[in-house]
Amino acid sequence: MTPSGLYVPLITPFAPDGSVALDALERLAQDVLGAGASGVVALGTTGEPSSLSPAERSAVLDVLAGVCGSTGGQLIVGANDRATLNAVPASATAALTLVPPFVRPGDEGVVAHLSALAGASPVPLVIYHVPYRTAQPLTPGTVRRLAALPSVAGMKLAVGGIDADTIALLADPPDGFAILGGDDIVISPLLALGAQGGILASAHLATASFARLTRSWEPALGHRLARLSAALFAEPNPTVLKAVLHEQGRIPTADVRLPLLPAAKESMRAALDEAGRI
Repeated sequence: MTPSGLYVPLITPFAPDGSVALDALERLAQDVLGAGASGVVALGTTGEPSSLSPAERSAVLDVLAGVCGSTGGQLIVGANDRATLNAVPASATAALTLVPPFVRPGDEGVVAHLSALAGASPVPLVIYHVPYRTAQPLTPGTVRRLAALPSVAGMKLAVGGIDADTIALLADPPDGFAILGGDDIVISPLLALGAQGGILASAHLATASFARLTRSWEPALGHRLARLSAALFAEPNPTVLKAVLHEQGRIPTADVRLPLLPAAKESMRAALDEAGRI
């Protein structure tokens, strides 16, 4: 299956005692799938996976696999190495796998690394390309080499804007390879250029509107959603998003785990105001 449409990378809600609020997580998944999302992402960066224990990560994955199994929603699982890929259920649509960060192995190293992971993965890979975080840019030619791998289904493209390489890639996309926008603020122009959907944390809010945008690009709607995304990303993700969801009564606390700190109330209010304008 080639991924397309809207995928919501779910937060990990925390209870007042600091544990993972699995019941709230289940409701969030049901909410976004019921509002038109194609699927959810478990253990993506929005879910603060590095702060979760192995038992917590397993519980999150079990809950979201259960919701997707009962609703027909697609499940993408954040997994960046062989050990985490081995934990991805075979029922998942794909694993979201980061271009190797920090070490800057070059294009050849990236292709070799992701080829090895794709060959070992129980599900296809969606490669997460976010060079302003990994410090490893990729040329369109390298992306096409990755797209040619039989176990690579697509890419979450988050290069921080619309650059010449993005335009070149979307002007001639590889066959059967999903290009999903990953920079929420510029998802509208990415869709206009030909992206097949998005993996968008902002879509915890106004989910139906984001789903509509991925199905049928509408400039005015895209502009309104971009303002919402800008407000939600005014502080490190998912701090503002969690504050808004807590204010709406959808999660029991706005808590995040270190190294993140809670968002300022002013940021939460600004995002709520934008959500009210959608």
